[in-house]
Amino acid sequence: MRFSRSTATAAIAASLPLALAQTSTDCDPTKKSCPADTGLNAATYSADFTTGSSANASWSGAAYTVINYGSDGAEFSISKAGEAPTIQTDFYIFFGRIEVKMKAATGTGIVSSIVLESDDLDEIDWEFLGGDTTEVETNFFGKGNTTAYDRAIYYPVSTPQASFHTYTIDWTSERIEFIIDGTTVRTLAYTDPLTVGGTNYPQTPMRLKLGNWCGGCPGIAAGTIEWAGGNTTFDNAPYTMVVESVNIQNNNPADSYEWGDETGSWESINVVQGNSSSSASSSAGSASASTSTVSAKGSATASSVASSATAAPTSSVSVAGVQHQTVAAVSSTVTGSSYSVNTASASAQNADTTTAVGATTQVPGSPTGSSSASTSSGVAQSGTSDASANSIMAAGSLLSVALGFLML
Repeated sequence: MRFSRSTATAAIAASLPLALAQTSTDCDPTKKSCPADTGLNAATYSADFTTGSSANASWSGAAYTVINYGSDGAEFSISKAGEAPTIQTDFYIFFGRIEVKMKAATGTGIVSSIVLESDDLDEIDWEFLGGDTTEVETNFFGKGNTTAYDRAIYYPVSTPQASFHTYTIDWTSERIEFIIDGTTVRTLAYTDPLTVGGTNYPQTPMRLKLGNWCGGCPGIAAGTIEWAGGNTTFDNAPYTMVVESVNIQNNNPADSYEWGDETGSWESINVVQGNSSSSASSSAGSASASTSTVSAKGSATASSVASSATAAPTSSVSVAGVQHQTVAAVSSTVTGSSYSVNTASASAQNADTTTAVGATTQVPGSPTGSSSASTSSGVAQSGTSDASANSIMAAGSLLSVALGFLML
């Protein structure tokens, strides 16, 4: 089903699934003390995926993600139900501008996604439906609040599956701009009624996640299938999303971002460089050689930071596939280094037979499918990550001894 290019009505919202957000976090800082987020200590970062796997520094992948590289860039392919190739940055940014030049995947029910998400589930999205050749969805969430689905608005774009376009999110503490090929199509103000007094406004440090998943596969909730455009068949597979390049501007370069309290407000974030930190609510212009401060507009004054980077901090992190599902398992570590370009590590990733005893933690109304093992050639995104629902099912009788529900 294709929705019109307007804010969703109450009737449409009522028909949608209850989990149209990437509701997954390792630690929610609004509920307990959490580690600081690794920052990008540079004003800009770029990745040109047309150069091959060398561009994948500072990214990690979801379990069983395999990325192939062609002359057009990084290829996120789905050949069967359960696959959801996904990568995310190993670093966070705190207000800034994100540009992704990409071509969405074809296929009814196939969803290509650009997602910014924070630890407390603030989120900003571009979503592309494989069967919709004329428009793209913009959406946002604050603190994982999925009580209403009146925030999504669709905008026209010419053949997003056949043509490359540049999709931009320009994000400050005052407003978010969604931009297609240099033209602003949507501006969301902090004061917009949809943000409910700012409580639903995305405002905390975020990572960038790119991925492709099947919203129309068997076992997916009926509302999600309807939203994604209908039931998916794989007669014309693979369905491939291609990312040519990513350019990021970080308004507040830092070694890390500390959560000053449990409010989830941007003013509570401490911007840390070296051993020094400053509160985001500090007045602009007072930065010392080792600190940066955030103005009310989310722009930064900073010193002693790199102006640009093509390689940023790396880490071994848990990456959930870009889809409306959280999956947890016990002893599901996948062999190999994070986002490995090593052939041996890639082989270990694809041949992983680690026994996983666990259970899916189902978001109400979300699908039952998840990433599955891929045998296609390419570079495996590995590290400690989520086991796929299909892999858990493959364990057969182990499902009968599931250890209960675990949240990521």
